[in-house]
Amino acid sequence: MRRIAIGSDHRGFPLKGLITPLLHSSGHSYQDFGCHNTAPVDYPDIAREVGEAVASGSFDQGILICSTGIGMSIAANKVKGIRAALCCDAFAAQRARRHNDANVLCLRGEDIDTESASEIVRTFLATDFEGGRHTQRVTKIGALEEDSQNDSLCP
Repeated sequence: MRRIAIGSDHRGFPLKGLITPLLHSSGHSYQDFGCHNTAPVDYPDIAREVGEAVASGSFDQGILICSTGIGMSIAANKVKGIRAALCCDAFAAQRARRHNDANVLCLRGEDIDTESASEIVRTFLATDFEGGRHTQRVTKIGALEEDSQNDSLCP
């Protein structure tokens, strides 16, 4: 099974509480990087912690949840080596893994039912990267990161 880094902001906290038992019952190990209640927090801090944990190889994949999933997705994708995908259905989760080798799943914490969220998480975790023609594309995504970092070093 997989090692999962999970985190949410205060608006994603309730859904995270419904997802962690699913991870446990599916045999996955996980670490909760916060937040741990509904007190307001800044989602970029959580996204960075989860992103760095996944990028370092300490965890296989990550799950991030905020109100819309958009903020977490944007923030997590700033961490080198992270391919975070906001998925609103199981089809998107499957494609994110199979075609993009997404390593962080982002979910909206509001306006989503538990059954749909569970299906998205199960699909994301059960789907492997297809490789093949998609490998070249994922490699090019990594090259964009390298180009961006090199450009920032130029005077």
